[in-house]
Amino acid sequence: MKSYTHFTLEERESIYLLLKFNKKVSEIAKELGRNKSSVSREIRRNSNKKTGQYNPFGACRKYRKRRKNCVRYSRIVKDSELYDYILTGLKKYWSPEIIAAKWNQSNPDDRIAFKTIYDAIKRGVFTGITPKSHLRRRGKRQFGKRSKFNTIHPEHTIHERPKEANLRKRCGDWEGDTLRGSPGKGCLVTYVDRKARKLCAAKSNDMSSKSIYQATLKAFKGIKPKTITLDNGSEFALFKDIEAALDTTIYFADPHSPWQRGSNENINDVLRFFFPRSTDFRTLSDEDIDNVVELINSRPRLCLDLLSPNEVFCCT
Repeated sequence: MKSYTHFTLEERESIYLLLKFNKKVSEIAKELGRNKSSVSREIRRNSNKKTGQYNPFGACRKYRKRRKNCVRYSRIVKDSELYDYILTGLKKYWSPEIIAAKWNQSNPDDRIAFKTIYDAIKRGVFTGITPKSHLRRRGKRQFGKRSKFNTIHPEHTIHERPKEANLRKRCGDWEGDTLRGSPGKGCLVTYVDRKARKLCAAKSNDMSSKSIYQATLKAFKGIKPKTITLDNGSEFALFKDIEAALDTTIYFADPHSPWQRGSNENINDVLRFFFPRSTDFRTLSDEDIDNVVELINSRPRLCLDLLSPNEVFCCT
């Protein structure tokens, strides 16, 4: 069966000329190789309402306007079950990709495209949901000036890390970093499990190595890490004390190589949605931090076959 294609400007010009010669709709349709009803609808919809005249350029303008206002998301509005499912996911700060994947997994015969969800959000279909309030924002990352040399002298580098950790074969291998707020207003110490992508975090009122040490022990409360991979920031100067307290081994990434801690970098980017650079971490409670951490750890991930970090970490 031949698929329908919209009229082109050339076809509309032909319709205009043939109408000028008083050709019937059936004759115009035969000349264009189009269905009679299609030509009739084109003339009826795109003629000037006042004069009744058909103009090919005016017809194209009307067509483009209708296409622009075409509601691809109308299915979401009409299907209350789908609408509620998407809205519930958005309120949990799930991305449209995750929402669509989870829905399609449970409804293989009633699939939805994530682009349709994005379109619906941008057009204000969901009450209280806007791109700014519920979609993860990305932008160019700003880096300050960094020291030419390492600020600490690691005993173990990432190149010595166990193969199991490199291949993400087990839980217990963590990547760590800090998420800074406004200058002088504290930070968040973040650790991400390489396999499960589970996040552990605790706030620190300043960037001193002692405060980072205390926040690290707090973040890992009840958890025994096998390995930890850090960057070379001076805030981790007490790494030997961390190793001793947690009975673990710390490995350091190469300088200026954030991709070697990709999981942690990605999670910090997600956290930045909740804690912008203007955040004063000193004013936040532990409960504030824990609520965001739990929200992130309960979100399904495409890289985890739509399981959440909590599910993968608990089942391992």
